[in-house]
Amino acid sequence: MKIPDELRCVFSAQIEEEDGEYTLRIPKREVSEGDVRRGTTYRVAILNRTSAPNPPEQETAATPDDSAPDRRQAHPEAPVAVGEQRTVEIEGIGDQGDGVARVDRGYVIIVPDTEKRDRVTIEITDVTANVAFAEVIERKPYYE
Repeated sequence: MKIPDELRCVFSAQIEEEDGEYTLRIPKREVSEGDVRRGTTYRVAILNRTSAPNPPEQETAATPDDSAPDRRQAHPEAPVAVGEQRTVEIEGIGDQGDGVARVDRGYVIIVPDTEKRDRVTIEITDVTANVAFAEVIERKPYYE
């Protein structure tokens, strides 16, 4: 799945029906800590919770090679860069089952194969203006 640079936030929510209208509630943290602003109109993409990520051959083709420009230069507002390693705590789990960590100013990092409250050292594999993806390098004890 290609993620556009205009992505402002990623969260899971249920669509609720009330008085013949449907509502999607945005978590407060996306407004208070993220890039979502009250009174602004946004396009919304809705993904089925059973949808699968790209097949491995597509992911490999989309992986930047050494000749590609540094992703951090392409997205100067991202507080992380491809190849950077950090230790983070997984704050929640997204609909696809991937762990969600937040760093500087609420910036989201998606980390597969993790569970809520895991402490892991990760390596950033892809960066956009609003979300990054990472792989687990090392699992840490909670109190370290």
